[in-house]
Amino acid sequence: MVVRRVVQEGDTFAQAAAWAKVSKSTVWEWVGRWREATAAEQASLACLAERSSRPQHSPAQVPVEEAARICELRESTGWSPRRLADEPTITRPHSTVHQVLRRGGCSRRPALERPAIVRYQWPCPGQLLHMDVKKFGKFTEPGHKVTGDRTRRSRRVGWEYCHSIVDDCSRLAYSELHDDERADTVTAFTERALDFFLNHGVVAERLMTDNAFAYVNSRSLRELLDRRSIGHLRTRPYTPRTNGKVERYQQTLQREWAYALEYASSDARRASLPHWMRHYNERRTHSALGDRTPLTRVREVTGLNS
Repeated sequence: MVVRRVVQEGDTFAQAAAWAKVSKSTVWEWVGRWREATAAEQASLACLAERSSRPQHSPAQVPVEEAARICELRESTGWSPRRLADEPTITRPHSTVHQVLRRGGCSRRPALERPAIVRYQWPCPGQLLHMDVKKFGKFTEPGHKVTGDRTRRSRRVGWEYCHSIVDDCSRLAYSELHDDERADTVTAFTERALDFFLNHGVVAERLMTDNAFAYVNSRSLRELLDRRSIGHLRTRPYTPRTNGKVERYQQTLQREWAYALEYASSDARRASLPHWMRHYNERRTHSALGDRTPLTRVREVTGLNS
């Protein structure tokens, strides 16, 4: 031990430091602790234990009460550190306020409360249909989403648009792929979709869409809905969850059809859509329907066996 070599063996501080390969100031510190310690502390070597380098006094440190007040004000108002520093009851610069918030774990703004989710389901098929469109990139060879190889990029050759309508009650769905989302395309698709639902005994009463131009400014679509006595409902702006049935369907469409297989091209993917649609409507069960298929749900409610 370095202290013993100095105290008992008579080594100089320089000799003890050279032997222990430490600085002379370190030897001075250890020997000083030894000489100031009691006999019990010397016997247990407690006087030579590691000590924290934290200062014993921090006059510039923010008191606990003030730090708690800063954090409480932050949680209740969501103000920034600069805004908090302007508060008359706080006498610290904004940089110090930011440090207090970071130490207190509240440097991020409190999350806004999300509105309560209101779930609904119309009791009969056709009482409400949901319509939306999903954009997919065209390609001439498989991309990284299905191959997993991000080093090889497929050349995109434009976009194609999957137009879909879903029945709120039964989840019965109809989709088509088109090269655009113009008003005349939307109207023609809607007419074919309504005929599809009618062939399965589903008479449309209401159609819900978002506020896309092709939906709200299409004269041909408005005339089609008027001829068939179908009401047109619109979602609130920037509130896609209102049209949640078709939004959820599009997630399933993307996961189980668009990206499920390694298609040779977007043309091959387009050709597979009718087959997947039959699978979705006739074979794929839904937990929300009691593990029944959409077509089974329609037949149960309408009493048709088409």
